[in-house]
Amino acid sequence: MCKRIIGIIPARYASTRFPGKPLVDIAGKSMIQRVYEQSSKANQLDKVIVATDDDRIYNEIVKFGGHVIMTSSDHQNGTERCHEVVKSVDEVYDYAINIQGDEPFIQPEMIDALADILDGQTELGTLVKKVTDPTSLTNPNTMKVVINHADEALYFSRNCIPYVRGHDPKEWLNFHDFYKHIGIYAYRIDILKRIALLKTGKLEKAESLEQLRWLEKGFKIKIAKTKHESQGIDTPEDLLRLENLLKSEK
Repeated sequence: MCKRIIGIIPARYASTRFPGKPLVDIAGKSMIQRVYEQSSKANQLDKVIVATDDDRIYNEIVKFGGHVIMTSSDHQNGTERCHEVVKSVDEVYDYAINIQGDEPFIQPEMIDALADILDGQTELGTLVKKVTDPTSLTNPNTMKVVINHADEALYFSRNCIPYVRGHDPKEWLNFHDFYKHIGIYAYRIDILKRIALLKTGKLEKAESLEQLRWLEKGFKIKIAKTKHESQGIDTPEDLLRLENLLKSEK
């Protein structure tokens, strides 16, 4: 299939845990610039654009020569912001990929791996990585996903699923392959228009995970796998950890 894909990076200035994080400096570049540049290296994206509701972020994108659109400040999530972008651009796309604005070192191969499964039949897609650290299984900030035989998501949870009966939890990785969710999403354009209008469901309210809204309404989420690690920054402590990691690698 010859497909056209737009990469969209939603970026908000307001954040409860880390206000202004898209503009924090990481080794001489803002976080949002690093996300944009890494995303632009993906082979399968026809265009990359930042979607923001803040003048400071907008001006930063313009300063380094990136594409940016000012969007409404009323959006509740990145999906709604992506939907506004798709409605605003003149070009026609088959899919949109929502790239997290707090992943300054996202690998282009991760985006391309997700793009590989967008065959026209795929409604929604996302990325996972096999869990290798047992502490991730009990970390509620690490989202786990159960996958069926067709590489479609059955359920996402902050809890560890499935439960491996008869074995010590510390040994579960020896008896089952667990996968953690990496928060990059692909939407077929017609499906994006539909899910952007959905109301919050009971499962989403319980786990505070937006993708459960889609599953609860019967949409299918195709899974792509990567071996690359996610380096998301949610808090100032995450930024400090990453900066220390960069220093140690020099």
